[in-house]
Amino acid sequence: MEALDVARWQFGVTTVYHFIFVPLTIGLSLLVAIMQTTALVSKDPLKKDAWTRLTKFFGSMLIINFGIGIATGIVQEFQFGMNWSEYSRFVGDVFGAPLAFEGLVAFFLESVFLGLWIFGWNRMSPRVHAVTIWLVAIGTMSSAYFIIAANSFMQHPVGAVYNPETGRAELHSIIEVLTNVTTLAAFPHVIAGAWLVAGAFVTGVAAWHMVNHHNKAATAGLESAEGEAHADLSRRVFRPAVRFGVLAMFVSALVLVVTGDIQGKLMFEQQPMKMASAEALCSTETGASFSILTVGGPNAFDANCEDVTHLIEIPYVTSILATNDPNATLMGVTDLEKQYTERFGDTVTAVDGSTQTADYRPNLFVTYWSFRLMIGLAAFSGILAFWALWVTRGGRTTGSSAFKWFAVLSIPMPFLANSAGWIFTEMGRQPWVVAPNPTGDPTIRLMTMQGVSHNPQWMVVTSLFTFTVLYGVLMVVWFHLMRKQALAGIALPAPRAKDEEPEIPAISFGY
Repeated sequence: MEALDVARWQFGVTTVYHFIFVPLTIGLSLLVAIMQTTALVSKDPLKKDAWTRLTKFFGSMLIINFGIGIATGIVQEFQFGMNWSEYSRFVGDVFGAPLAFEGLVAFFLESVFLGLWIFGWNRMSPRVHAVTIWLVAIGTMSSAYFIIAANSFMQHPVGAVYNPETGRAELHSIIEVLTNVTTLAAFPHVIAGAWLVAGAFVTGVAAWHMVNHHNKAATAGLESAEGEAHADLSRRVFRPAVRFGVLAMFVSALVLVVTGDIQGKLMFEQQPMKMASAEALCSTETGASFSILTVGGPNAFDANCEDVTHLIEIPYVTSILATNDPNATLMGVTDLEKQYTERFGDTVTAVDGSTQTADYRPNLFVTYWSFRLMIGLAAFSGILAFWALWVTRGGRTTGSSAFKWFAVLSIPMPFLANSAGWIFTEMGRQPWVVAPNPTGDPTIRLMTMQGVSHNPQWMVVTSLFTFTVLYGVLMVVWFHLMRKQALAGIALPAPRAKDEEPEIPAISFGY
């Protein structure tokens, strides 16, 4: 492998690893804010007690996830200067602006107010303290917005002009960059994906404890004080958390479907090669079908359409997804390759000065299957949501081990679906690191092989190995802390007089 390949692997590995934590932080900060607000406005002491306990329980896991996310996210920005310096030189004037906003506005907002929220329990008025966690949630979502604005410039460059004297893209309008139509479509989709991750996480963890306390109550006997306490936690605390997580999943699913449709239509306009590859649409078709199952030989990895075979298809669906017209004609990978070659040339000069044959096709195998994994893995959340509603209907709780273990199994699925979505978005853009705008300045474009640094291969391999090992250690630490905190659950309430306020434990850092 060349230094370019290793640099791409490094950025891919560190980005996918970092993005494991991002959606949970974004989604869970909002859900915790809603939990605390529910406790704040509740007039029922028992309901207030339950939601306060849930706030601190899931808030402790939010703190762990936030800390690991920061540690892994810092590496991303360093790579722009170290492994992708030619890319940074070309678009740094534009790309750096939203990243600066993200650091100066979003990061400080979320980190400062998370600190106030952690240490402000019983030191601030309840209303002011609740405001701090809402500001954390706003900070995490604004952070996502600025990052998506930067990424959307790579997908659909706007707000910049090319300076032929310096050979760089220069910022023309920050407003255009921040209001890029690609950003406006991608942002709600990413946020909804984060809600799905957090909703499945809350539902899965709460379902585990609801089932366990239900069974412990049955074992101890409801007539005993211990059995009554377990039944109370199962019914009054964890059952509402399960249904709250389900509500979050339903809202996210609705937003994901709507915004996903909008994004898909935009991609067919802005990056037709990406969407043709996502469907393994090799030849131009009228009334294009949607492929359920496509197989390919070894040459399919090289975007060789002759090695691709469609086995199961649904007629007209791809044309509907692209234009809402079942009879629309969509260009295939082969014809798009010819069109790109005519527009941008059949050769490209790499960063080392060598001239190479241009290939404008992404990896068909990765693009095709990452698109389907994004959708397929999210289906676990749908099954979990309907199952959870059924077993908790009418005030019920359940002791079903099958439901408990399926709920746990479903927790990582939206994480993987989110990662598959980003793999599709980034791999489908290849070989461009800045894809050309079909209706914009054709000179603002850059291929991946033109954006890499002049680093020797051994140097990039060393850093890739180092980051992989370091991130592996961090993953073990993160999993241990999250598992420990999730399994700890919520302690049984101590015996108290009827008119005595329940004692709520302090929030824990998880270590």
